[in-house]
Amino acid sequence: MISLRMSSGDRDAQEDELLALASIYDEDEFKRAPSGCGGEIRVLVDLPEDFTLLWSGDQKENLQNSKFECTVSFLPPIVLNFEFPADYPSISPPAFTLSSKWLSQEQLTARCKHLDTLWEENRGSVVLFAWIQFLKEETLDCLNIASPYEPKIYGQEPEQNGTIQEDASNGATGGAMEQEESLNGRTVQDVGSLSTLIREIIDFDHAHQEKCFNTKMHDCKICFSEKLGSECMYFLDCRHVYCKACLKDYFEIQIRDGQVHCLNCPELKCLSVATPGQVKELVEEKLFARYDRLLLQSTLDLMADMVYCPRPGCQTPVMQEPSCTMGICSSCNYAFCTLCKMTYHGVSPCKISAEKLVQLREEYLAADDTTKKFLEQRYGKRVIQKALEEMESKEWLETNSKSCPSCGTPIEKLDGCNKMTCSVCNKHFCWCCMGSLSKARPYEHFNDPASPCFNKLFQGLLNDMEEDI
Repeated sequence: MISLRMSSGDRDAQEDELLALASIYDEDEFKRAPSGCGGEIRVLVDLPEDFTLLWSGDQKENLQNSKFECTVSFLPPIVLNFEFPADYPSISPPAFTLSSKWLSQEQLTARCKHLDTLWEENRGSVVLFAWIQFLKEETLDCLNIASPYEPKIYGQEPEQNGTIQEDASNGATGGAMEQEESLNGRTVQDVGSLSTLIREIIDFDHAHQEKCFNTKMHDCKICFSEKLGSECMYFLDCRHVYCKACLKDYFEIQIRDGQVHCLNCPELKCLSVATPGQVKELVEEKLFARYDRLLLQSTLDLMADMVYCPRPGCQTPVMQEPSCTMGICSSCNYAFCTLCKMTYHGVSPCKISAEKLVQLREEYLAADDTTKKFLEQRYGKRVIQKALEEMESKEWLETNSKSCPSCGTPIEKLDGCNKMTCSVCNKHFCWCCMGSLSKARPYEHFNDPASPCFNKLFQGLLNDMEEDI
């Protein structure tokens, strides 16, 4: 009779404990076994703020950088699988295994020993919640794990001293005793390589931060409405939050205006930029295709070795060789000069338009010796010299001559009166006001009191004579 009562009490205690766990933790954290006598608990270890992950790799790993460091808020859970014996909790403890991606088997073995100790201290009582709290709150302290933390794979030594240490209460690490303990089926480090481990930690941290964000309420900084995180989005660098409806309108306006590099955080003076994935999530397919195309084009424009096919109907990006000025379009097979964008002309200097000639003069005069030499090689010294001579001639004509009001021919006045006759079109005009004069009575303009040039026939000449005297 006593044995039956004890068995019934154990069954009730087990059921009560499982129901309590189901009410505390959600389905992602606790799953009851189909048999009803066990389950799986995924324990997230409490991390301090700005917990840093450190990895010093070698060429054997697949990570691009030999050194890697990042800050995480969550690490993959420690998984506790348990099964109740018939006489739990009165006599026997739960049978259990521990697995983790970021704790080595030596560290997991130490956790198993501590769970055994907790059972001995609470023998006769349910113990799962105490185990969970220990794994959650005391794992880092008991293992002396601090930021920056460098994980390792079982059988590999840490690359920095003090990265992995066991507390004295759990015995020495790395010895034959712990290796035997780790191989008894109670511990598993569920990861294949360090590079895989790093990627899985980062992916889990991102996914769990997203989950936490989606379940909380946030204030949109545009419409000032409070909305659930699943209806909002934040910029990764600054963490400023906006509702998806406001960001959708904001992104669409910028993309339609062609401002694909201006999809930054709307906060004043904030430089955080939306990722392509965030843009794709919010805007319609056609607008994202436009965004993607303009973003690619602007990126190509910044590449020094990238030019576009000059044919208006083609415009295909073409990679140019560093030491060659010839580009061949992969789409239309047009061979062109990458400097002047005309048909390839070999070693002959580039032909230049009148508009480009003006730009060339200004660029050459403002350039240093190295740039001047490059321009001379690109366009030829004779072209450069011609451009400079034309500029000097133009400046001289602007200073010392006036254009005929009839045909525009530049005319220099050396001496004589202000009644001028163009040597090209034979038209008469006044040098003072540049007005046209009557062919029959050209001097009437200077004798008419109503004329602006009355008595100014010899105005400039008289002033020059007075200065000579």
